[in-house]
Amino acid sequence: KGADAVLALTQGKIDCVIIDNEPAKAFVAANKGLKILDEAFAIEDYAICVSKENTQLTADINKALSELKADGTVDKIIKNYIGDDTKGKSPYVSPEGVDTSKGELHMATNAFFEPYEFYEGDTVVGIDAMIAKAICDKLGYKLVIDDMDFDSIITAVQKGKADFGMAGMTVSDERLLEIDFTDSYTTATQVIIVKE
Repeated sequence: KGADAVLALTQGKIDCVIIDNEPAKAFVAANKGLKILDEAFAIEDYAICVSKENTQLTADINKALSELKADGTVDKIIKNYIGDDTKGKSPYVSPEGVDTSKGELHMATNAFFEPYEFYEGDTVVGIDAMIAKAICDKLGYKLVIDDMDFDSIITAVQKGKADFGMAGMTVSDERLLEIDFTDSYTTATQVIIVKE
């Protein structure tokens, strides 16, 4: 978890933490004596992981994602958590009369990566949770979010314990050996946090 890595940094057990820029900002704001280095470490694409056996779901998610990008929904969700329009000013709300009669789609995540997924009370919210909700609305399913260790997400999807995984997950050649990915839904900047 990012929080564990940042705690280790504050305790002097490690020298730096490499993490997405947006969670980095939250961690630095909450932990005096830390800073983000000016130079970015890497630019990465985030996408949704789906079992290699579930090619239809991958295609369905890609179609829904394409529509949500085209109509501006994805941008609105991201802007609700990043930038000037933050703090829940324009949250995603399911359209009236959404049909979820196809059943449930389970999303595996690790809800400790604000603003992508985090808890507000007992509810997992954030960019990934809202985009997943919008996708499920388009596909006719009820979204169920299963919070777990980040390292368990791909295994849960492979074994059918979750339908898809969404957790600020970077597409990589190594992961593509085990799992399929949808089209990217956002590009993220990885940065380095160090002690001041």
